[in-house]
Amino acid sequence: MWKENSVVFGGVHMKNSGVNKVTLGFEREILVPVTTATTNPGMATSPDRLPALNRPNMVSVGTIVFLAQELMFFAGLFAMYFTSRANGMETGDWANQTAHLNVVFGLIITIVLVTSSVTSQMGVFAAEKGDVFGLRKWFTVTILLGVVFLGLVAFEWTEMVLHGVTPQSSVYGSVFYIITGFHMAHVTAGIIAFIVVMLRVAKSKFTPAQATAAMVTSYYWHFVDVIWIGVFVTLYLVQ
Repeated sequence: MWKENSVVFGGVHMKNSGVNKVTLGFEREILVPVTTATTNPGMATSPDRLPALNRPNMVSVGTIVFLAQELMFFAGLFAMYFTSRANGMETGDWANQTAHLNVVFGLIITIVLVTSSVTSQMGVFAAEKGDVFGLRKWFTVTILLGVVFLGLVAFEWTEMVLHGVTPQSSVYGSVFYIITGFHMAHVTAGIIAFIVVMLRVAKSKFTPAQATAAMVTSYYWHFVDVIWIGVFVTLYLVQ
């Protein structure tokens, strides 16, 4: 409810009715009303009025940037493959080289790596629950599957070499070993990362930082798995 108050001081008549007015003689000037926390309690300082600052996790941001860089790297390798394929199809040598690929064996390799992606995620679920034993168990299985994957790809290399497909023999041989070789290097890096995470967990108390490290490592492993699916489709199916 508005209250109207009048004050006379030194010939100056001041009247307050929600808007401050000053009257001197016959001249009137209306001052701009000033709203304060007293006149408007709803504007009183309150933590609820301050916008929440949701800052992104720097580890997650760094991981996304790193994986984006790796994605561009493999995109360049795939571009190299299809460019070489276009040139090789014209000469007729490309089909002779791809005929030595074992699609069924390549599918088995893919299944092994995709399974390792599942086990790594199970390790992340265990880490989120603080289950150190489960984390070690699933990451150990992931490491073993990664080693099996490397062994299977190495066996595939041996079979290709025995059939005369080498980096020196043809353009196809060069791009085949470059793409699979770089992917094997990334798988090896992932295995080392898993081992580092397990060593950190074994030597100190399990902390949220270690859980984050396990999660980031798993993200990298998922990325490597997805890249291999692209490699399998390109090399073994498209050829």
